Amino acid sequence: MKKILMLMVVFNCVLVLSAQEEGKKKNTKEPEIEFETLEHNYGTLHQGDDGTCEFSFKNTGKSYLKLTNVFSSCGCTVPEWPKDSIAPKKSAVIKVKYNTQRIGTINKTITVESNAINNHVILKISGMVEAKPVDAAPENSTTPLSEPSR
Repeated sequence: MKKILMLMVVFNCVLVLSAQEEGKKKNTKEPEIEFETLEHNYGTLHQGDDGTCEFSFKNTGKSYLKLTNVFSSCGCTVPEWPKDSIAPKKSAVIKVKYNTQRIGTINKTITVESNAINNHVILKISGMVEAKPVDAAPENSTTPLSEPSR
C-alpha cells in the first residue's frame, strides 16, 4: 500500500512539474517559429520542371527570431532562407529548390535551426519526377513537288 501511495505522489509531482514547464514556454520572451505547413508535395513533375516551393513561417514569440542554419538531407535540394532577424509577429519565407533533372521519387527533409523555443524544425518535400515526354516528330507539311510540265 505504501508503494502505491508513494507512486501516486511521484506521479502527481511529475504532472505538476510538466505543467509548470509548459506554462514557462507560454510566458517566455523567447522567439517561437510557426510554419503554415511542414510538408510540401510537388505531385508529379517532369524532368526539368521548376522544383521550387516555399515554406512560410511567422515569429509568434516575443523577441527577434534568427535562423542560424537551414540545410537539406541531400545536395539535390537547396534551401534559401532570410539571414536577417525576424521581428515578433512578422512573417518570412524559406525557399526550397529541388533539382528536377533527377528522375524518381522525391522524399527529402530540410532542417531549420534557430534561436526559437522550438529551435529544431524538420520540413519535408515529396513527389515524383518523371522523364520528360518525347515530342512526336512533326508531320511533313510540305507537298511533294510536282513534275514540271513540258
